[in-house]
Amino acid sequence: MATPVSTPPLTDPYGIRPEDAVAPPQTLGAIMRRIGPGIILCASIVGSGELIATTTLGAQAGFTALWVILLSCFIKPIIQVEWGRYTIATGETGLESFNRIPGPRLVVGWVVWAWAAMVAVTLFQIGAMFGGVSQVMHQIVPAVPVDAFVIGFLALSLVLLLGGGYARIEHLATIKVGLFTLVTFLAAVVLVRMPQYFSWGQTWEGLKFHSPPGGLTKAAAVFGITGIGASEFFMYPYWCVEKGYARFAGKPDGSAGWRARVLGWTRVMQTDALCSMVIYTVATLAFYFLGAGILKGMGLVPAADKTIETLSNMYTQTLGPWAVWVFYAGAIATLYGTIFAATAANSRVYADMFRMMGFFRRDDYASRVRYRQRLVWALTIIPVILFYVFREPVTMVFIGGMAQFLLLPVIAIGTVYLRHRHLPAGIEPSTSRTVFLWITSSVVVGFGIVYLVSLLR
Repeated sequence: MATPVSTPPLTDPYGIRPEDAVAPPQTLGAIMRRIGPGIILCASIVGSGELIATTTLGAQAGFTALWVILLSCFIKPIIQVEWGRYTIATGETGLESFNRIPGPRLVVGWVVWAWAAMVAVTLFQIGAMFGGVSQVMHQIVPAVPVDAFVIGFLALSLVLLLGGGYARIEHLATIKVGLFTLVTFLAAVVLVRMPQYFSWGQTWEGLKFHSPPGGLTKAAAVFGITGIGASEFFMYPYWCVEKGYARFAGKPDGSAGWRARVLGWTRVMQTDALCSMVIYTVATLAFYFLGAGILKGMGLVPAADKTIETLSNMYTQTLGPWAVWVFYAGAIATLYGTIFAATAANSRVYADMFRMMGFFRRDDYASRVRYRQRLVWALTIIPVILFYVFREPVTMVFIGGMAQFLLLPVIAIGTVYLRHRHLPAGIEPSTSRTVFLWITSSVVVGFGIVYLVSLLR
């Protein structure tokens, strides 16, 4: 009788054991080989928000909102890094840490429920991306209807997400981010040499603190949908955990060796966050410049089933008619890559929410994976249904962006709270970093108040 082959146990990245502790890398080269979570974050950020929302804002407002975009891209990582520091020091997941925030509770805290509601609304954005990438494929193969391509991408998502872990997601995210960011940057460089669409005087005016058309409400909206959004903030601690940063720091025993490992892996995480900030800032600015220069100069605003056709002008007008094929390839990589990265992250966070509600134990990684796979089904099918119902990618992107923006002030205040009330001793950031965290949180809350007041009018 044949001896049954045993299945090796799943490696639990959420479990922290003393033997998992690893000394952090010291040289820049060694640190760069350990980055990765920020690349996945870029795959989520550089998607519908940049390709559709940022270019549409440029087409509507011209260069006047440039200062808001720069402010958004540069200051939000301060919150990201301090939340990452807390994750490495404690090993707590994103929802787990924010479940500590005081307030009403129904099994879990109110922030956890707010996150769940926010992500449910951002499924409009995912639906828009399913529609957008399918529109691109329809442009390439007109004989196949858009709806058929939507079903095809749905099936592809299930195949990729149900059968792979962190490493697959990081590799695909790296390819996606590199492909379209480089091409878009080159198109923006060409734009600079086209005086009919671009001038340095316009750029300089955009750096002055003037309100764009629509006043502070528009400025707040721009701040909310560019750079890191609320959903990306919640994603990042999970990618840091699955990359191993928290596990490598070891159990939080307060020893000198543990503190040294935490601070060392925090430096790795900070480098990771800095690299991702450079990438998505370059990509965001390139998309915005193309929208403000080409689309506004031509009097075009992306809308409905003409979204992709309109956006392609950013490339054909700068690189030439042949570049439409480059745009198609890049748009597919950008939009589908974001579907992939966002669904991979949201399925993990939702699974963690079920764990916190008592559906399985923290050390039961097999159950965590099962819940994650079930959620992949839901988080791919529901956005497709939303696209079939609404069929308006631009509007769907802005609906999702609005939901994310409303949670940003909560994230800012919550990160400050964790820093001062629950961060283990000896891991605290410097005084200057703490001051920057407070300033950044105040700016985020200020924009949030402006936007909330505008919605209540």
